Amino acid sequence: MNPGTKRLIAHFLEPFALRGLDGVQPPGEYDVDVDEEMIEGLSRLAYHRVATFIHVPARGSKAHRTQLVAIDYDELEMALKKEQETNK
Repeated sequence: MNPGTKRLIAHFLEPFALRGLDGVQPPGEYDVDVDEEMIEGLSRLAYHRVATFIHVPARGSKAHRTQLVAIDYDELEMALKKEQETNK
């Protein structure tokens, strides 16, 4: 398998919470890394998502450091969709 990482930006206008994160996160733009592996043996290119991580401010850090936290990609998409519907 050939792994790769896709970088996305999640835009939140309201505070949000996801499983895996400590408490409610403030609104803002968050980098999201989606790790994928290519599925071999198919007649076309296809990828399988193996992990999703969000970059959040590091706990106890006064510097602009971040930590990667594993999250569920589908839960992230649902939270973004819910926010989009709320802020129409």
